[in-house]
Amino acid sequence: MKKIIPPSELIINPDGTVFHLHIHPSQLTDRIILVGDPARVDMVASFFDTRTFEVLSREFHTIGGTYKGKPIMCLSHGIGPDNIDIVINELDALANIDFTTREVRPDHRQLTLVRIGTSGALQPELRLGTPVIAEKAIGFDGVLNYYAGRNSVADLPFEHAFCESVGWNPLWAKPYVVDADPDLVSLIGRDDMVRGNTISAVGFYGPQGRELRLPLANPDLNSRIEQFEFNGRRVTNYEMESAPLQGLARLLGHRAMTVCSIIANRFSHDATPNYRNAIHDLVATVLDRI
Repeated sequence: MKKIIPPSELIINPDGTVFHLHIHPSQLTDRIILVGDPARVDMVASFFDTRTFEVLSREFHTIGGTYKGKPIMCLSHGIGPDNIDIVINELDALANIDFTTREVRPDHRQLTLVRIGTSGALQPELRLGTPVIAEKAIGFDGVLNYYAGRNSVADLPFEHAFCESVGWNPLWAKPYVVDADPDLVSLIGRDDMVRGNTISAVGFYGPQGRELRLPLANPDLNSRIEQFEFNGRRVTNYEMESAPLQGLARLLGHRAMTVCSIIANRFSHDATPNYRNAIHDLVATVLDRI
């Protein structure tokens, strides 16, 4: 039986584009670079051979074109896991739902999604500028917990060990742990990138253990995270989007991974705001390998 998506569940704009992203199905490419900052899309697109379209909608900025003959697009998702929920579902709708009939297409189209971001390290050996792949992403956001099949794509023993070790606060969303696509990690990652275990936090300040004027509910959480180890794996870094990206992609049948440049070390309290050269080099590397 064909599944038809009602207008209340998938809003299609009058011009035939998807609701938030304002992208038309004909513009979608199979290879997609994801970045947080809308301004960074221009930097990524500066590497393209050609540009075929550009769309600006809220924090979602998209430029499509070609790189060394390969059709590709770069899309900004803004900050946070809630935006990833919008972006991945709408990209999948563009790929796998007929916008004329609203029917789910019988032939699945797989997308390749690589997020390039910035991150804060939790281990002393990770120097500023180091590229870290979220080989495992640990979601503090709870987004994946709203979807059926969550346990089928999650590393449940890792989740359990993590919660036990850090004394997880029951008031928070239950963490989930999802692997990046292994073939994509092999394709993008070489010996110049660290394979990490990355936390996706639900915010930048308190949820990542930063204390300004408000005291923290669990002030020793970061020190517990730094000491956690499971099957030889330690938590390497914090960011805010890799877990929902990898989790939703797995549930929807797409390939996804995140690689971040380290711009702060929470262990040594060191940071640099001048990270643009490192990101520029990382973008060039990913574009060559994707």
